[in-house]
Amino acid sequence: MSKRRVVITGIGIVSPVGNDLATSWKNIVAGVSGIDLITHFDATNLATKIAGEVKGFSTDGFVDAREARRMDRFIQLGMVAGVQAVRDSGIEDCNIDKERVGLIIGSGIGGLPSIEENSITLKEKGPRRISPFFIPGALGNMIAGQLSILYGYKGVNYGVVSACASSNHCMGDAARYIEYGDCDIMLAGGAEASICAVGMAGFNVLKALSTRNDDPKTASRPWDKDRDGFVMGEGSAVFVLEEYEHAKKRGAKIYAEIVGYGATSDANHITAPTVDGPARSMRMALKNAGINPEQIGYINAHGTSTPLGDLNETNAVKEVFGEHAYKLSVSSTKSMTGHLLGAASAIEAVFTVKAIQDGIIPPTINIFEQDPECDLDYTANVAKERSLEYGMSNSFGFGGTNSTVIFKKV
Repeated sequence: MSKRRVVITGIGIVSPVGNDLATSWKNIVAGVSGIDLITHFDATNLATKIAGEVKGFSTDGFVDAREARRMDRFIQLGMVAGVQAVRDSGIEDCNIDKERVGLIIGSGIGGLPSIEENSITLKEKGPRRISPFFIPGALGNMIAGQLSILYGYKGVNYGVVSACASSNHCMGDAARYIEYGDCDIMLAGGAEASICAVGMAGFNVLKALSTRNDDPKTASRPWDKDRDGFVMGEGSAVFVLEEYEHAKKRGAKIYAEIVGYGATSDANHITAPTVDGPARSMRMALKNAGINPEQIGYINAHGTSTPLGDLNETNAVKEVFGEHAYKLSVSSTKSMTGHLLGAASAIEAVFTVKAIQDGIIPPTINIFEQDPECDLDYTANVAKERSLEYGMSNSFGFGGTNSTVIFKKV
């Protein structure tokens, strides 16, 4: 049986650089940083006092106010992005079979602020003061669940939890439900909102976060010689994926096609990456897409701004692409958004798709002196025009989990 084609017909995004698609993409192309001092809580006692927060966020017009109050922030972000995507796709106004619409929307950590808040309540006020909405308001699968309830979609419904690779896994799995005929439409993506005291402190003790508090805008600097760790971000992106003929029949606009998906394990260490795992993930995605490495023009890299991770990914790209690695355009949009953990690959997929659609490679900002061991073209500091047929997006996570998705111009 031949696989059915899967295209993107709707996009929703809430990010540190904008609360909709147009604003987010405009700022990414312009090299605007969304990183600043933390405002969600008092970070005075933390080693890291900066993050990529979503600014001016509201659920008004997207989620019922009473329901929104019962949701952790990551669910609120995911709901807004999900509703944006549905509206963008036009499927609200079409006569579709809702039993053939599914949802796979994940999170790397889930409702950490709610867990923190209710743990404090338990200790200070006792068990009877815990909110009855705490558990359903913090579960990692609840964006998919809530959107399913909101729209009456009755297909498959779950979330993937695989650290920073979560959203790519969601998209890859969702595409396969369409490819093999189980659904005609899927909502896929991820959300994260772990900018809270316990989240920041936890990454601080791992020595993973930048402590460049005096200059937040330049703190995330992938492939720069003086990079000192990643910057935490928050946000969400959700896609409407659709079977190609189904989309054509209803006259839908099409952003791009998902053609390749790879997922592997390092089987080595919970936090230290290997070259082998990411390389196999990229090769698997290329094989799944049925294309040669030389056909890829752009990679939106995992590029977290950690000394080990950036070098490791560079070496993996060179292992897979050989001499063509030096002809690739590579960038890390984390330099502007920070690292959105489980939502990272979703918003980076948005930027990859827009790069293909508009023929613009987004920059990696804050490359002041490029690490000589990281010697690829990272689109330093300024966006550039480049016609693209294929783009790749990488995401790798704790536990040695790796994911790669390839998109094609339509």
